Amino acid sequence: MPELPEVETIRRDLAPELTGRTILRTRIAKPDIVLNMSPRSLSRRLRGRRFDAVDRRGKYLLLRLDDGRVLQVQLRMTGRFAIGDREPDEAEFRHIAARFELDDARTLFYDDVRRLGGFQLLEAEEWAGVEAGLGPEPLEPSFTAARLGQRLRGRRAPIKNALLNQGRVAGVGNIYASEALHRARIDPRRPAGDMDAAEVGRLHRAIRRVLRGAIASAGTTFRDYRAVNGRSGRFQNVLRVYGKEDEACGRCGTAIVRVVQAGRSSFFCPGCQS
Repeated sequence: MPELPEVETIRRDLAPELTGRTILRTRIAKPDIVLNMSPRSLSRRLRGRRFDAVDRRGKYLLLRLDDGRVLQVQLRMTGRFAIGDREPDEAEFRHIAARFELDDARTLFYDDVRRLGGFQLLEAEEWAGVEAGLGPEPLEPSFTAARLGQRLRGRRAPIKNALLNQGRVAGVGNIYASEALHRARIDPRRPAGDMDAAEVGRLHRAIRRVLRGAIASAGTTFRDYRAVNGRSGRFQNVLRVYGKEDEACGRCGTAIVRVVQAGRSSFFCPGCQS
């Protein structure tokens, strides 16, 4: 599932292309991608609306409209975008679920083979309610080590699980939690509230370093994730532990271990994360 770096990459790709453009027509080929109203209603409400901004909050992509509404996009596992004046490459975009025809003769295409995500058109106050349930953005200046420690204080859940809780920290998922914990030398099974200030400081720095590096590399592509128009990420080339079970840790040489936490695979080095 796309995490903060992947969604931020897509946001950066789409922002200069969509901002200021007007939607002339919306065609929904797969009705189940419209999550909170009928496809016909969505198409009617989007007709003539202008994209004022393309934002991101946590793992949500936000297409802000000129009437104050927000088209909230959840990419889930296989959602991807293309934009152009013709149909995108059929080898890459084989399951186009929606087309947004724009006033510059181009079309924004949304492709999603598994259709686990989709679109919700929200009033400003509805989006505010969703946002209120999200934790702080880990790359904002206000996200300090002290604030991270405050979010984790008293938590008995394993630190890996706590980082995946979007109400604690917004945007961090399975890949980058594993990578940050390795860089911080913290066992993912440790109770979140048991870390001292030095450990929280290391984790805070590691989270920000990993996320910034992943954004600079356009995210991580294993199989499904693509940025706009099929561009692949490159951060998979520098992963230290994620997906590397039984390989030698690059720091201490110990074999990397995989364990399951809350139904998700966690990868760590028992030699230097103990």
